[in-house]
Amino acid sequence: MRHNVFSSLGERPGSLRRKSVRPTSRAADREQQSRISNIESGGYPVSADRVRSLARLYGCADEALIEALTRMTGGRTRGWWDEYREILPAGALDLAEVEHHAQSMRIATVVHIPGLLQTPEHARALFRDVVPPLSPPEVEHLVSHRIKRQAVLYREQPIPLSAVVHETALRMGFGGPDVARDQLEYLLTASEYPHIDLRVIPFGTGSFPSSGAGIVYFAAEVARLDSVQVDGDRFEFIDTEPQLIKYRAVLDRLEASALKPDASRDLVRRIAQSI
Repeated sequence: MRHNVFSSLGERPGSLRRKSVRPTSRAADREQQSRISNIESGGYPVSADRVRSLARLYGCADEALIEALTRMTGGRTRGWWDEYREILPAGALDLAEVEHHAQSMRIATVVHIPGLLQTPEHARALFRDVVPPLSPPEVEHLVSHRIKRQAVLYREQPIPLSAVVHETALRMGFGGPDVARDQLEYLLTASEYPHIDLRVIPFGTGSFPSSGAGIVYFAAEVARLDSVQVDGDRFEFIDTEPQLIKYRAVLDRLEASALKPDASRDLVRRIAQSI
């Protein structure tokens, strides 16, 4: 399914349309359908004034939603991720933009360290193992994109991040002992920031919900713009209310199954020392 307005600047009008009562064809009586479609597909930057105009056309009266969307616009400017537009899949750009606009994030992973908490060498080791194999330039583009995404955690107003990681991910050893040790040490450093909450589900915990898939929950300025990504390789975003409720409950249970932050850091430290 297509992700909502929160996930791409160009998708904002699409969200207004889906959350209002008028179909696109009604709006098209007053504005060319081709332009509307181009905006929704991300091919045309959208300004705050255009968001308000389209809200009127679509009959959207939710002022909180409209104001949140206008604050997320970049006018005719593009984000840093646009430099990758002809290089990486469109979904990779969408992901960077979702993270840029999120108010907070919750992540749960089993096999991999969350991308926002990976070191360059760890990420490089992962991309080098992709099948079919990537060329060295492709690997480096993916690594640089992943590292640039991490700026949301270290900017002036960083995103609060809650990450639940299974012990499996800590012991995978991607890249060899040196890379694996550096990755765990970086996790320890990152977990000391007040806005980063790292919790580990240790071996022996037993079953837990959604035990196979990675989950990322993006909380927006208004709840109606929240999104979820499951199994990040597909770059698909979910924004229906039943699914959002489901994944909030799943993340709550995963956090309840995990060790507290201090105990989680102790476990990460012990694993790093054992490598």
